[in-house]
Amino acid sequence: MTEENQRNNRKELIGVVLSKTGDKSIKVVYEYKTPHPLYKKEIRRKTTFHVHDESNDSGVGDKVKIMATRPLSKLKRWRVLEIVEKAPIL
Repeated sequence: MTEENQRNNRKELIGVVLSKTGDKSIKVVYEYKTPHPLYKKEIRRKTTFHVHDESNDSGVGDKVKIMATRPLSKLKRWRVLEIVEKAPIL
């Protein structure tokens, strides 16, 4: 297996930018549904990721695709692949 194939097997998620936390850093919230262990009703869950945004293009409310990567800092283990949808300007 080549290195390029291994890189393509990394986790990719789509989430919404929650806040800009600093230079080249954002927080992305990933929402998903999972069944309750006992009652089997679907419940909503969310996870917040600290994400590296090299180009500083994404803004609050944008829908972005992120990919797992090596640790970039104490909390950042994800980076932005692309902006899927820009937030509407109010």
